[in-house]
Amino acid sequence: MTAKKENKTVHTSGKRKRAVARATLEKGKGNVKVNDIALDVYEPKLARLKIMEPLIIAGDLAKEVNIKVTVNGGGMMSGAEAAKLAVARALVEYSGKSDLKDRFVDYDRTMMVADVRYKEARKPNISKARAKRQKSYR
Repeated sequence: MTAKKENKTVHTSGKRKRAVARATLEKGKGNVKVNDIALDVYEPKLARLKIMEPLIIAGDLAKEVNIKVTVNGGGMMSGAEAAKLAVARALVEYSGKSDLKDRFVDYDRTMMVADVRYKEARKPNISKARAKRQKSYR
């Protein structure tokens, strides 16, 4: 008897700098939308390719699910990296296989583990985070 996969919906999230991405994955035909824009026409191209990385590694699994990603905050690339993390986590949770997780980690660890680096906070009375006042000896 073969185990039949029920129509389960998976919700995951990913963060990078100030960007937060939330992904919803459900059984479908392989449609991927980022902020209601199809991934095929998502611009810039570099961000599109970054979001496509987990889909390419997952192979056939990506063709049998629909993924909807909502990205808030941050810039274009940090949003793309947050979306990549959310999509990869959703695919692993949906498949239930540690093999896929291992393939993601071998390719790029940030597909499973968030990169927690942030912009350093600006200090009071200083122009930048680590800038110091110039000293004149005249």
